[in-house]
Amino acid sequence: MTLTAELYFSFRSPYSYLSVGRYRAMTQQYDLNIALRPVYPLAIRQPDFFERNHPNWLGYTMRDMIRVAAFHGIPFGAPRPDPIIQDMTTRKIAEDQPYIRRVTRMGQAAARRGAGLVFAAEAGRMIWGGQEGWHEGGHLDRALEAAGLGVEEIIAEVQSEGETLDAEIAANQDALEKAGHWGVPTLVFDGEPFFGQDRIEMAKWRMEQQGLTTR
Repeated sequence: MTLTAELYFSFRSPYSYLSVGRYRAMTQQYDLNIALRPVYPLAIRQPDFFERNHPNWLGYTMRDMIRVAAFHGIPFGAPRPDPIIQDMTTRKIAEDQPYIRRVTRMGQAAARRGAGLVFAAEAGRMIWGGQEGWHEGGHLDRALEAAGLGVEEIIAEVQSEGETLDAEIAANQDALEKAGHWGVPTLVFDGEPFFGQDRIEMAKWRMEQQGLTTR
């Protein structure tokens, strides 16, 4: 029996990136389907989040994400550009956010077709794996192709159905909160949320209790 789960994911979240490739590998090894549920990052949902955090938060997070990537052998580099347009001195978030909206809508369009996890893993590696100018030059097109998607079809859908896709993305956030969490990455399996890139083995353990088998 194929087990199913949902991964709530943000393209700006380094920890989402650090988890998605490992979850993708699980679906390749085990009889498991993980549906991607993209959400907008905190910078969009709660623009004052960074201003409210402890002064040590950013420094520790930067140190930790680099450490996690090194520990797991995952390519990692600061996004160029950041998916969120933000003044890192004042931490103020810009009103217009074309990069994160485009890639998140692409993720939702891919999720509609059951290809969200692969797209997120491929696009995430471009954003967080050191690819300069990931937002241009056809890089996201290659992520769509790797997910088996028609580039022109997805781009047209993102342009023509932006509000509908945003409504679906907002519904993903609502579903995440109803499942018992609010942050990403969160995997929800059998109604149980597993938050963080450090809960993957525990999620797998729970799946094994429910009959997870290799392909």
